[in-house]
Amino acid sequence: MSIILVRYSEIGLKSKPVRKRFEAQLKENMMSMLIRDGTEALITSDESRFYVRTENIDAAVRSVRKVFGVASLSVAETCGSDMNEICETAAKYSSAILKNGQSFAVRARREGTHPYTSMELAKEAGSSIFLANDGVKVDLTGPDVVFYIEVRNNKAFVFNTYVRAHAGLPLGSQGRVAAEVDSDRGLLSAWLMMKRGCKVIVYGTHGTDVLSAFDPSLKIVKENVEDRYQKDVLGYVLGTSIDELKDINVSDHPVPLYFPTIGMSDNEVSMMLDVIRSEI
Repeated sequence: MSIILVRYSEIGLKSKPVRKRFEAQLKENMMSMLIRDGTEALITSDESRFYVRTENIDAAVRSVRKVFGVASLSVAETCGSDMNEICETAAKYSSAILKNGQSFAVRARREGTHPYTSMELAKEAGSSIFLANDGVKVDLTGPDVVFYIEVRNNKAFVFNTYVRAHAGLPLGSQGRVAAEVDSDRGLLSAWLMMKRGCKVIVYGTHGTDVLSAFDPSLKIVKENVEDRYQKDVLGYVLGTSIDELKDINVSDHPVPLYFPTIGMSDNEVSMMLDVIRSEI
């Protein structure tokens, strides 16, 4: 059975109580994104991993990788933690991926107590893959295909691809800010604050379709957010360049100001937005 194995990174550095709170927020955000995108799925978790079960794997991958806090994900085949069962699953899985003449390697890791080491598992699984495919060879330094095996207690997961996501912190875990979005720089500034876990109230309409793709409940207002929401936000986000900073009078603003893109050139802003838009 195929599932989506979801990993986080920065959340794992937090204390146990904070980590549990962030994990709950991350799970809620993944469900909200899946619901918004119309994909039915079941999400479970176990020791720093989330597992997404769905009949529409491709759609779920597209949704989950947009969720801030997710570092990477993999579509994996699951089986029990018995060595023979893992080897059988790995051999079957590899047959649909390896082509004649290609080289491969196996990388294995374990969580929990098992009657084999990670190196022994990689060796046995590699042997099974080799015997199941004609014309392939083992190359541990520069293989054409790498097969990964994660054993977590009584379950094992076999996959060959890491899909990178944006990492960061779960949206909503770091409070709320207001952002003026009237240019590409303002748009990227708001997005970067979202990546750091802030819910953003948006003032402006420039590229808000991009922000909405990453926040199913994005709030867009027409009035001056700094005046109306100053008691409800932790700060005001501006798309200000280093050359424009001299025109900002901090004393004119009732809340702290944030300039996420102040150290970036216009070209860097444009390139980063091109990447973000390509992933929506």
